[in-house]
Amino acid sequence: MKRLFFAVLGFAALASCHNKTNKKSSMPPDSVSAVVENEIHKELYGNWVGDFTVDEKVSEEILQNKGEFPAGFDYSPKINLTIKRITADTVIGQNVVKGNLRPLVGKIEENGNVISFILDEPGDKKSDGRFEFKWNNDTLVGSWTAFDQGVNVRKRNFKLTKKQFVYNANLMLPNDENSEPLIDWYASKKETRTVEDGDTTYTYINDLYRAASPAVFKLNGSKMKLTEGDLKNLKKLDLEIIRNTIFARHGYAFTKINVRQFFDPVDWYVPVSNDVTKELSKLERDNIAILTRFEKYATDNYDQFGR
Repeated sequence: MKRLFFAVLGFAALASCHNKTNKKSSMPPDSVSAVVENEIHKELYGNWVGDFTVDEKVSEEILQNKGEFPAGFDYSPKINLTIKRITADTVIGQNVVKGNLRPLVGKIEENGNVISFILDEPGDKKSDGRFEFKWNNDTLVGSWTAFDQGVNVRKRNFKLTKKQFVYNANLMLPNDENSEPLIDWYASKKETRTVEDGDTTYTYINDLYRAASPAVFKLNGSKMKLTEGDLKNLKKLDLEIIRNTIFARHGYAFTKINVRQFFDPVDWYVPVSNDVTKELSKLERDNIAILTRFEKYATDNYDQFGR
């Protein structure tokens, strides 16, 4: 009889423990548990692309102090400001400009129909700063201000529209019958010329630049297998542009201004990554290899162009 009593008691205790466990597992997390914030304004997620233009006041100061913009000065590079996550307390994003990828963290503020953002770069680089902008009629309009006010360009302005990045092997640099040749404005040579006019001799200096041939609008290194016959008569600049167009289709963020000058103005180009190696097809890798090999021995012709 005692054995039966203790067996029933043990079963009841086990059942009670089991019920408590089930009850606990069905309860909502307590206040100690992590709270997942709801995301808001997901319609703003994605790439926002446009020109990152030097503020007019800063531009005037540079010209007053130096008389001209420094060599290689980037007045309005393309910027891709990506919004990745928005909650009531935190906004997370990234910006890509001049080949540099910088994380962004900040806040969103809603005042009626006006949505404003303040996003900061980490601050561990001299070129880091703060983005302040508003969402206005499907456009992000605002400015960037450098943390270090001693930098050459301490403020830039932007007006960005949403642009989805999609790889497309058919994309080519824009060309029509009225297009001028692509010219490398950042790799000039000086030419001294002397002209005699009666008893007077004039000496002047010309800036000479290298220009690309129409081949850069025809040879697609993402779709066609390039051969020695295709490349043997091309100039060095032609080969460079054809090769870099392959990377541009994949959204590679170019750091060098002499490369970006050809792609930043192109509507379909969206810089999203500084490493697209894994995205390249075998055909593209093979074409990059042969283009690079020909670049080593190719030369360029320099001529005078107006700017």
